[in-house]
Amino acid sequence: MLPISFLKEVRQQAKEYSTLDDAALKELALDLGFEARQSERLKRLIVRGFAMVLVAAARKLEMTHYDVQLAGGKAMAEGQVIEMRTGEGKTLTATLPLFVHALSGRGVLLATANDYLAKRDAEQMQSVFHSLGMTVGVIQTEMSRPQRLAAYKCSVTYGTMKEFGFDFLRDHSGKRQKQEQQLWYGGRQSQSPAEMNLTVHREPNFILIDEADSILIDEARTPMIISAPEDEDAHQQQLNLYKWCAENASCFEEDEEYWYDKERRRVDLTPEGTAKLRALAKPADLNGIGLPEMYDFIERAIQVHRDYENDREYVVRDGEIVIVDEATGRISEGRRWSRGIHQAIEAKENVHVSVETETQAKITVQSFVSRFPLIAGMTGTAATAAKEFRKIYKTAVTVIPPNRKSQRKELPIIFARTETEKWAAVLKEVKEVFETGRPILIGTRSIGNSELLSRLLTKSGILHSVLNARQIEKEAEIISMAGQRGRVTVATNMAGRGTDIKICSEVADLGGLHVIGTDMHESARIDRQLLGRCGRQGDPGSFRQFISAEDKLLDSAFGKQKADRYRKTGKSRSSRWWIDLFRKAQRKVEDQHYRARKILMYNEKMLAKSHREMGLDPILDVYD
Repeated sequence: MLPISFLKEVRQQAKEYSTLDDAALKELALDLGFEARQSERLKRLIVRGFAMVLVAAARKLEMTHYDVQLAGGKAMAEGQVIEMRTGEGKTLTATLPLFVHALSGRGVLLATANDYLAKRDAEQMQSVFHSLGMTVGVIQTEMSRPQRLAAYKCSVTYGTMKEFGFDFLRDHSGKRQKQEQQLWYGGRQSQSPAEMNLTVHREPNFILIDEADSILIDEARTPMIISAPEDEDAHQQQLNLYKWCAENASCFEEDEEYWYDKERRRVDLTPEGTAKLRALAKPADLNGIGLPEMYDFIERAIQVHRDYENDREYVVRDGEIVIVDEATGRISEGRRWSRGIHQAIEAKENVHVSVETETQAKITVQSFVSRFPLIAGMTGTAATAAKEFRKIYKTAVTVIPPNRKSQRKELPIIFARTETEKWAAVLKEVKEVFETGRPILIGTRSIGNSELLSRLLTKSGILHSVLNARQIEKEAEIISMAGQRGRVTVATNMAGRGTDIKICSEVADLGGLHVIGTDMHESARIDRQLLGRCGRQGDPGSFRQFISAEDKLLDSAFGKQKADRYRKTGKSRSSRWWIDLFRKAQRKVEDQHYRARKILMYNEKMLAKSHREMGLDPILDVYD
């Protein structure tokens, strides 16, 4: 339900403000800021603040806030996460809560998915804030600390959660030694001692998270870590051990020579496994390495061999391992896996194995945002994660209805016995829809699958664009064109999220954008994000999902052996039975990830409490 009386108040106030010239409106906004700094309560500011933003947006952007955007802005101003469908105008909606909370003069942050979106949104909306007497800053990866300091001093600061989090860790790090140049973006910038000691963050006030489910849930499984190289003397022997373990990891059998804990993604050798390791031939350069260390390294190598796949979890770029965010399909610049996982992957891919590092400071996304007195968020898929938002972040979820009634059609799921049959069915559907002239967006789970499908389309003579972590610099350009007549776009997961796919009236007459999902993902929210790419603002559109008995979701949920039993016993089962099994698998994996995030946060809280009791810094002291 929309807050009708509130909407009427805001629009009536905006009507009065619209008679003022720009200078008078700006003066009024400055007066409202003075009231806010006198500890005026939000309820007494929000109607006037929203009305000022409405007038400023109409004048500077020629954009009008819909009622649903006002309702969403109100919910976020009160510290809620809103679910607002793709294409409903979340970027404009965000100006409302950002403005009213920046009135206090304490500064507000907006965290979004990547540098491009942070810069784009800041540039698009800055004229609204400037006309109301506020300043706008944006944090970009390559910025120096003085540049960051200037950006954080602004009324509103756009950036990514990664940059905000690492800046916080650097602010609190007292260990700025010779390694500082390596810690600062891998040594790409040289920082003077004066720059190193700058504290850039202000006292936390209000943070608004765009793509809240992706940032607060999916990315929250990986802590933000600042580290420095360990002693290099022992590096060569470790390097040799990593390589030897990578070569031998595939010969260990699950449930016979090692056990696997799915929730913690942990491998433990069985007695048979330890005996096998001892019996394996070892080169002379491994002499002197103790068995406990060797067990640890081989367990890590086995985990990497079974769980970390090239072109899915990571890509090899210029001889380096670069993490791909599994929820978005985007490159996670600057991030590395900890506890030797990154080095084990480097050994697996036969690239240079980097020096191991020791953790100097570490914080989870959950702990970072919990420092803020008020947290808000917006995304196209929040309702299915409402329980987690409430329990972990103490925020309610509000579903905002669409501005226009949806015309999107959700077509029945297509089930295939094998992956080969599935890709053939996908290709058949693409050809049929392509002949009508409708644009098609195809979502894949991995880079490898996107490139496999690209080869099939090329062989069939269908012109198309590919968007994955290899083409990420063209993301906005590719996705913004995806709604044109006859256009076929292949994208990993939610690549392009944050950029609208607009269609013209000719395409609408043909039936709108057709979206195809080629997998069921480990989170239903990711499937819903892909679904949300069509049917924007009441446009027509359709969605179809394809699955096969060989898809990896079953392995992730049940383990390979049990999944193979399902594949064997399910040969005579109906498609409906298989679809229900996939839904069960999806829920199971979601529960595993939820428990893993809870364990991560609980362990961090307990360790931080222990450090405080010992008089140590709970953030900066090494986490073993």
